[in-house]
Amino acid sequence: MTTATLLLFILASAVAIVTPGPTTLLALSNGSRHGVRAAGWGMAGAVLADLILVGAVASGLGVVLAASEVAFQLIKWVGAAYLAYLGWKMLRSDAALILPAAAPGTDRPVGLSLGLRSFMVALTNPKALLFMSAFLPQFIDPQAPLATQYAIVACVLATINILTMLVYAALGAQLVRAFQGSGLRWLNRVCGSLMIGLAGTLALYRRGAP
Repeated sequence: MTTATLLLFILASAVAIVTPGPTTLLALSNGSRHGVRAAGWGMAGAVLADLILVGAVASGLGVVLAASEVAFQLIKWVGAAYLAYLGWKMLRSDAALILPAAAPGTDRPVGLSLGLRSFMVALTNPKALLFMSAFLPQFIDPQAPLATQYAIVACVLATINILTMLVYAALGAQLVRAFQGSGLRWLNRVCGSLMIGLAGTLALYRRGAP
């Protein structure tokens, strides 16, 4: 992988990752409800899922899963159902949220729950698997050591993902201070509605769709 190829990969990945999606919406929600520090658990879960997907692509498993209609449909519907469930929970959540700065410290079980939630959302998104299976190999030089190149790709994706989710989590923490009282209900409803909308989009997604 040349320097020019790496820079192009960084630019293309940044454009794709910065676009709002399920994991960034979760980072926004986690930041508003639990603060940026606690939202880090969710970031870790999402990045771990992405690293697993990169590993699947590197090992050739991504191509196998992408070619399997049964696996594709299973992952798609599990992902869509889970997104809809999370969106419904956001819509039903209490509007009278406690500001993160005034709330008790987030204990480890809550943090692990945030991490697992983001991990499942990222891992059960077949669009991400198909995207990586088609996208990553374009930047890999088959004549150079593959393990090193995929390790670089994984590090780049992890870094951009963390920075992006950090920005969303910080935005959520600021919004929760700006929209106190009834404004928090609005924030929950927006995030919940977007999650349900993403679930519907995922359910209607077809292999080969743009």
